[in-house]
Amino acid sequence: MNLPNPIFIISGASGAGKGTLIKGVMENHPEFQLTTSATTRPRRPSDGPNDYYFLTDEEFQKRIDDGEFVEWAQYAGNKYGTLKSELESKSKLGPVLLEIEIQGAAQIKKSGVAHTSIFVAPPSMDELERRLRERKSDSEEAISKRLATAKEEMRAAPLYDHVIINDTIPEAVGELEKIVSSYVR
Repeated sequence: MNLPNPIFIISGASGAGKGTLIKGVMENHPEFQLTTSATTRPRRPSDGPNDYYFLTDEEFQKRIDDGEFVEWAQYAGNKYGTLKSELESKSKLGPVLLEIEIQGAAQIKKSGVAHTSIFVAPPSMDELERRLRERKSDSEEAISKRLATAKEEMRAAPLYDHVIINDTIPEAVGELEKIVSSYVR
């Protein structure tokens, strides 16, 4: 897949602040494009109309079988993925930010799609748990699953081109802006 603009993969534990940092960068850099992921998870009250493509398990599986995803992963009991068509169309408009899971990032790395990878980490696991609980969007079981998964995900941080510790939002947004801007002409 030959894409006309730089691709930035942004991964990290759920609750680490990936979405918040991306939003901060996009407010200052409207030329950046954010892909919309497909998912099988239920819609949350906080989800906007363009946050995800919500698919049934059957629809998602058919798209996997048809080779329509550049990457996809199972996370916390649901599937998430980036459609090739979404990545191609966004790349025509400007540099692309992909907020994806660790498994998906590994798939893109194997695919040969040129990219820069950025891992967003919480300052501590205690802080991550506090953030997940503060969101009040997940059940106790879901929070437990996300925390267990986060411990595993943190082991992947050294495999990324850059790691940002999201301790304070302004500093972390500034760090992400500095990284992505250094790759854009």
